[in-house]
Amino acid sequence: MNATIQSVNFTADQKLINFIQKRLDKLEQFNDGIVNGSVFLKVEPDHERGNKKVEMLVHVRGQELMVKKVARTFEAATDLCAEAMRRRLKRQKEKRKITAT
Repeated sequence: MNATIQSVNFTADQKLINFIQKRLDKLEQFNDGIVNGSVFLKVEPDHERGNKKVEMLVHVRGQELMVKKVARTFEAATDLCAEAMRRRLKRQKEKRKITAT
């Protein structure tokens, strides 16, 4: 998937960028209409459950799907986002099948 990864107010290392890219590439198997994606990495003020925020935006033929998650690490937040996006992509694909019939 063609993806843009932006880190806000810090520089993400290549290992983290590769990790996020792998998670995004796996999403293509759940919906063949994915055009591209964007991921925004932010460090929030301290919270009880974590301060690393990941926002994932995926463009799917005429729609934009967005998921935001917060965790203690960017990897954990990315996994949460990828799982939530997988569910949304499957649901969106099913809706498209139902309306096509």
